[in-house]
Amino acid sequence: MSAFLQYLITGIARGFLFALLATGFVVIHRVTKVVNFAQGAFAVLGGFIAYSLLRAGVPHGVSEAIAVLAAAAIGLVFGAITILGNMTPVGSLITTIGLAILSEAIAMIAWGTTPLTFSGIGGPDIQVAGVFLQTQYLLLIGVSLVVLVVLWLALDRTYVGKGMTSCASNPYAARLAGINVKRMGLLSFAIGGALGGLGGVLIMPLFPLTYDGDVSLSILGFAAAIVGGLTSPGLALVGGLVFGIAEQFVAGYWSPANESAVALGILLLLLLWQARRHRSEEIA
Repeated sequence: MSAFLQYLITGIARGFLFALLATGFVVIHRVTKVVNFAQGAFAVLGGFIAYSLLRAGVPHGVSEAIAVLAAAAIGLVFGAITILGNMTPVGSLITTIGLAILSEAIAMIAWGTTPLTFSGIGGPDIQVAGVFLQTQYLLLIGVSLVVLVVLWLALDRTYVGKGMTSCASNPYAARLAGINVKRMGLLSFAIGGALGGLGGVLIMPLFPLTYDGDVSLSILGFAAAIVGGLTSPGLALVGGLVFGIAEQFVAGYWSPANESAVALGILLLLLLWQARRHRSEEIA
């Protein structure tokens, strides 16, 4: 029973990481119609930047905050490259893949190929139903939940949030209403970068990251976002939790080597389901 609870809680923590990445996918796609496959790179770069700052003596809290802001700035740069070129959706997608590969190369040169981690906020382990957990697990879950709720409310109930959504649904009407569509697109990329960076700095004390870890993170974040059709932050959270829990149960009760295969299998089924649903809507 203790092993089950350990896998469950660990899976929930991983699920919130995937939910942050998935929400980044959703925010960017809702505004620009771009599927940003560099989303995982934001988490890796954010985590690595926090690692370097902590090693330089910058205290906790400050290091993580700077890393998240740096990830937001990287997202802004990626957005400028992707959006300002006025490319087709396919061209934009390929561009984000290229930016992800470039990020891997930069991370490998700057931080090497060894998996990196850093200590969390510390404090005594917390016992939950006989399972001892690091305080970092609760920090990851709590901070992620608060950030996601605040973001969802901002998107649905503020002028800026509604303006961002209108850019994707009807860019022409948004321009007529005085909304700068490209500026909103850049803002969405900055938010996506911040969400990815936040996920990286929160998860890195629990699960070491490598320079090429962005690939699996992007795939799982995209899979979680697909649950909501790349439009629903709430369903992205559900998808993230499903994938996070499934990943840990597969690793614990079967084999860690099969995590990726199972995740890709679920992603394929989701893509087929989404394609069938859209086809049915078009026929109707």
